[in-house]
Amino acid sequence: MNKLTLIAGLLLAQAATVFGAEVNTLSPTEQAEGWQLLFDGKSLDNWRASDAPGTFSVKDGEIVVHGPRSHLFYLGPVANHDFRNFELRVDLKTYPKANSGVYFHTQWQEKGWPDKGYEVQVNNSHSDPSRTGGLWGIVDYSKVPVPDGQWLTMSIRVEGKHVVTRINGERIVDYTEEANPPRPEGLEQRLLASGTFALQGHDPGSETHFRNLKVKVLP
Repeated sequence: MNKLTLIAGLLLAQAATVFGAEVNTLSPTEQAEGWQLLFDGKSLDNWRASDAPGTFSVKDGEIVVHGPRSHLFYLGPVANHDFRNFELRVDLKTYPKANSGVYFHTQWQEKGWPDKGYEVQVNNSHSDPSRTGGLWGIVDYSKVPVPDGQWLTMSIRVEGKHVVTRINGERIVDYTEEANPPRPEGLEQRLLASGTFALQGHDPGSETHFRNLKVKVLP
């Protein structure tokens, strides 16, 4: 082995170590800023699935969402799974025709689509025209921010009645909930209050992966 090959191998090993340390962990800076992990990268501890629990599994440090309709609710100790003002960050990757979502201010329910809270859409190629980053049914977004097959970082920030969503730092939705907002039938409880998070499994033809789920509680 020549010197250049040895150096290249060491650099690759170092890069792999650094990358691995970044996944489902918190940096010292994040810890100092108050970020907390919601997913340990190994199990679905502190999460509970409705309808069809087999839709959710863990592989290679990722939550794999693939199967019949089901929703995975966070029921862990962070903030006693009752969040009001917060910033949530998740890395996610969609596959062709994926349809998923990240709910907030929702609560556990055994069956059906979550009644309470908002859904931030995750969809880059499904037939539903509402795309990733929009508030589904309330402030929909029609552009595809990132193609299928690529990791992206979604953030959701809620302060009072103000919601901002971002994809890879680019603002997608900037929404302030008015008093007694009009809601279409079936979405009457799409209201800001407090609650937990949930990941959506929409249908058997949809596959989405999640990792690096972390939250910072805000005043």
